[in-house]
Amino acid sequence: MRLFGLMALGLLAACASAEAPVAVADQAAVRSLGEILEQSPAADWRTVDQNNLLYMQLPQGRVIIELAADYTPLHAANIQALARAHYWDGAAIVRSQENYVVQWGRDEGDPRPMGAGTPTLAAEFDRPRGGVQITRLPDPDSYAREVGFANGFPVASNGRETWMAHCHGMVGAGRGDTADSGSGAELYVVIGHAPRHLDRNIATVGRVLQGMELLSTMPRGTGALGFYETPAERTTITSVRLGSELPASERVNLEALRTDSATFRDVIDSRRFRRESWFLDPVGHINLCNVPLPVRVRS
Repeated sequence: MRLFGLMALGLLAACASAEAPVAVADQAAVRSLGEILEQSPAADWRTVDQNNLLYMQLPQGRVIIELAADYTPLHAANIQALARAHYWDGAAIVRSQENYVVQWGRDEGDPRPMGAGTPTLAAEFDRPRGGVQITRLPDPDSYAREVGFANGFPVASNGRETWMAHCHGMVGAGRGDTADSGSGAELYVVIGHAPRHLDRNIATVGRVLQGMELLSTMPRGTGALGFYETPAERTTITSVRLGSELPASERVNLEALRTDSATFRDVIDSRRFRRESWFLDPVGHINLCNVPLPVRVRS
């Protein structure tokens, strides 16, 4: 298996009002997260495109991943091609490293046809900032000049480029030592504290929307970097399919809260100012990776 390679805040005054940072809320006016979601209008939710959903079936249950085609279009297209070729059927969870990642793929000695997929791709570590609407956080970030959310994903920017951040539940494409040595054939998910030092060093291709608990509770590997040392320790992947290729009866109709919505801005404020009775200090600050990204099944 390939191993993937391992600033103070300056708000941009020239940004459009649609990208203005979330305002500091009056603590007394902030509703709980549950109240906010219960009262949210239907228009503040988006239906997740089934063509961008990977359904990974494990013996323990199903994991659903949304691909970020806007940020990593080459990787998203290649992953879709690999799914159509049933590339991951019979592959395995090969790594589970405490407070870091769970990784899956095929051994180099276990080749399988890639269909229309390719074994290497050009690096997609960031994209131009222009044209990307970001719901910005007002709080300083240690890794980037600007952080927030774009189309359902946590992102960061230096004012020229923008990239997706390595938050809990984010999925990346493993690579070797060279930037163009990955393809999405080997994937990993962040299961621990956000390893933001990986930002812009590896292609982040999506995030887990459902079934994260199945991955985060995988038995930890005892080998170097959390790799399993014997085939018996691995979890075999039954199948990986695109939602668009599944029968309608097997699809899950997921909705994600729009990160450009007023409801999402209220979600951010509710997490910045904790009004639950347990909290003695409401904090008034939040880290990018601590903001929840609500997902629900459409009824």
